[in-house]
Amino acid sequence: MMKGIAVGGLAMVVLGASGVTGYKALTKPAFADVVAVKEVTETVLTPRERCETVAVQRQAPVKDENRIAGTVIGGVAGGLLGSAIGGGSGKTLATVAGAAAGGYAGNQVQKNMQQKDVTTSTEQRCRTVNEKSQKVIGYNVTYRLDGKDGTVRTSFKPGATLPVKDGQVVTTPPPVAKS
Repeated sequence: MMKGIAVGGLAMVVLGASGVTGYKALTKPAFADVVAVKEVTETVLTPRERCETVAVQRQAPVKDENRIAGTVIGGVAGGLLGSAIGGGSGKTLATVAGAAAGGYAGNQVQKNMQQKDVTTSTEQRCRTVNEKSQKVIGYNVTYRLDGKDGTVRTSFKPGATLPVKDGQVVTTPPPVAKS
């Protein structure tokens, strides 16, 4: 009889436990409430070509590279000035010295004028620049399940709830409805 009571008691415990387990399985929540959603982003650099038209100055082509015109004009002017000074053999010496100094001065004046003679043209100049943008890579989701808060990262923006399977929040994206 003791064996019967023991077996009967054991059977009651097993039946009671299975009833509680079955009840818990039936009352498990199917959804967790979403409390907060925060976007997770990363900075993306996208290279692109930026072109602009700029004015470019270059030295104009030189027609008289040896600056003969400036030397000759300067020499003549210097010689004329030198001949106006002095008399006799001093006049000849002043004319020669004036021609030499005038020739040198005329050469240098033409050189300076040639260096300042520029042509302006426009050119298109291009360079690569990186544009920054923000890309959403996921969402940090705070949820409440059975009175406890938890956080998961999802690849999709959830609605007001997240599905729960076997007591765990499901983080896979929902299937896309085909139209």
